[in-house]
Amino acid sequence: MMNLDWYNNLISPPLSPPSFIFAPVWTVLYVLIFISLIIYISKKAPDKGLGYFYFSIQMLLNFLWTSVFFGFKNIFLALVVIVFMNIFLYMTIRKFMLVSKTASILLLPYFLWILFACYLNLGYLLLNN
Repeated sequence: MMNLDWYNNLISPPLSPPSFIFAPVWTVLYVLIFISLIIYISKKAPDKGLGYFYFSIQMLLNFLWTSVFFGFKNIFLALVVIVFMNIFLYMTIRKFMLVSKTASILLLPYFLWILFACYLNLGYLLLNN
């Protein structure tokens, strides 16, 4: 388990949710992400490779963000990671839309949460620099 003393001592930006919200939200989001990917995989369509590429990159960035923010305690680098995560997630949604509207719609709550997380990350950077 990660030591969150550093995080708990940061000045939080407005609209920061309480810590207990994150686990259930991420549980729901990961279920939606998984279902979206299963739908995308199951659809027959030509040239789905770029969709898989964008999906893989944004998931890699998703997992990297936690290490950069909480592990390395580097708020600025975490902001760079999450901005690129937003870009690759947007491109994933666009590619998934070409194969399955449902698969792309299932990623929208995740996209909105990542946009919100980007706001929070920027807020932590500005308030704790």
